[in-house]
Amino acid sequence: MGLPQVLIEFKRKAETAIRRSQNGIVAVILKDNTNTTFDTKIYTREADIVASHWNTSSRDHLSKIFLGNPARVIVERLALGGDLFTALKRLQNKRWNYLSVPSISDTDAPVVAEWIRTQRAAKKTYKAVLPNCTANHEGIINFTTSDIKVGTKTYTTAEYCARIAGALAGLPLTRSSTFLVFPEVDSIKESITPDADIKAGKLIFINDGAKIKIGRGVNSLVTLSHDKTEDMKKIKIIEGMDIIRDDIRTTFEEEYIGENNSYDNKILFVSAVNQYFRLLVMQGVLYDKFDNRAEIDIEEQTMWLMQRFDISDWSEEQIKTVDTATYIFVLANVRLQDSIEDLKFSVFT
Repeated sequence: MGLPQVLIEFKRKAETAIRRSQNGIVAVILKDNTNTTFDTKIYTREADIVASHWNTSSRDHLSKIFLGNPARVIVERLALGGDLFTALKRLQNKRWNYLSVPSISDTDAPVVAEWIRTQRAAKKTYKAVLPNCTANHEGIINFTTSDIKVGTKTYTTAEYCARIAGALAGLPLTRSSTFLVFPEVDSIKESITPDADIKAGKLIFINDGAKIKIGRGVNSLVTLSHDKTEDMKKIKIIEGMDIIRDDIRTTFEEEYIGENNSYDNKILFVSAVNQYFRLLVMQGVLYDKFDNRAEIDIEEQTMWLMQRFDISDWSEEQIKTVDTATYIFVLANVRLQDSIEDLKFSVFT
């Protein structure tokens, strides 16, 4: 039986969660006709880039991405005048974390945002850094700073999204992007309403007089609901949620599917998930004073049963332990560990 392997795999994933979050993957779509013999390239180091494959602008974007130390960069080459969805389709079945399209237009940004929304609804943990895109969604980082001067070159908002994507992919779960410094940037067009911008879901650079840095690590989510809470406005929190979802889903698919769906095996799986949560608490990913716990989802199981049987006189124990065919209904309640970003300090004399 494969259940012991489930425990081993969850233990491994918990112990490596922070390292894996620091080794994120950037996907970038570059419009470039320099070399048309390929559509996709994957680089793990900037030194691997063949100069003759790309024009000067593309090489510069790739260099900016690697400043953030991502694990690797997936480059989808798009012909000049090509359809953006051609490149998106190639990315759809690949594993990556943050997407950037340095040449994206104001009209295409919402289209990519909607594509990300659709992919996340299909349980893929893709995110995109897009310019001036008020998507109101946790999977979209809305970068809005303009006139970004680096040396003698001034970058547009869209162009510098690639640098942001690389930086986010290189951050561990123990660090938020709030006040993350971009030492290469000499000047920016500063926001005159930074607090309001951040509240509106905009990721902005600020200038503290000595350094250019991210004001606060927020995504574009603004509207909250019963399943979208205040903490989900944070890039760091969504990254943690995505890693946990990926870990549970892939472990279930690789180590558990095919096992007998007995009640004992359901409980063993839930216990393995809870052990995973306990290890994430030890790693500092989950908040240590919260009861991070998975359990059989009685409500969902009840709804499933009501479509098949008359359960009006069933006890909760009967509902909980009944045969559910191929389904396991599990509910988890966790709290991600946020970073220190605010200080309220009172001095009385």
